[in-house]
Amino acid sequence: MKMKLIQQGAEAKIFLNEKENFIIKDRISKSYRIKELDDKIRKTRTKSEAKILEKANKIIASPKPFFIPDGSYQIKMPYINGKKLSEHLNDFPLEKQKQIMKIIGEEVAKLHKADIIHGDLTTSNMILVNCNSKDSDNNINNDNPRDNPHIINKKRGDNNFQVFFIDFGLGFISKKTEDMAVDLHLLKQALEAKHFQNWKTLFEQVKSSYEKELGHSESHKVFERITAVEHRGRYRH
Repeated sequence: MKMKLIQQGAEAKIFLNEKENFIIKDRISKSYRIKELDDKIRKTRTKSEAKILEKANKIIASPKPFFIPDGSYQIKMPYINGKKLSEHLNDFPLEKQKQIMKIIGEEVAKLHKADIIHGDLTTSNMILVNCNSKDSDNNINNDNPRDNPHIINKKRGDNNFQVFFIDFGLGFISKKTEDMAVDLHLLKQALEAKHFQNWKTLFEQVKSSYEKELGHSESHKVFERITAVEHRGRYRH
């Protein structure tokens, strides 16, 4: 089985099988840790991420992992063939950018309603997929993406695309308003840094759709906490 290394970070390597169209996320061993502790941490974090992915896939567009045996350091999941938003969002007209942000706000609210905190909510971890592309390696070329077991969202109105959320390696389960606020604050920082031309408009669109999905009372608790986070400066770099 020929695997191609397509990404390497501090925590994991990502390998792609181009023929069968799946990836393997392999959590990296840390030489500075005692081997027994390192093994335990890698296994625990792999198992935790797989569980979060399973849960997230039931409510938003995200890759659904294949069977993960106990004690594994690897997660096998479908390759999402699309455009990484961090690299392509600025290329779209503002109206399409706002449509994309509307979907993102809704999806983040759904995650938070399910107590899922992404932990690294940036446009680098979002993939835009054209649902009607005949060239899509994911065969997303029908009017009902639910026919694909790894896709759960139907087309939204006149939009012929979906936004997939990937890399839940820093994700966790929490009901805390603080954790939800930090999630959104990370997204706000990403928009300001990488998409600065329209970042204020885009984040307001995220907030609007987030509020609509989560509800006025709960969402405003989160928005107020974002302000508190920013005032503390705790997450500023």
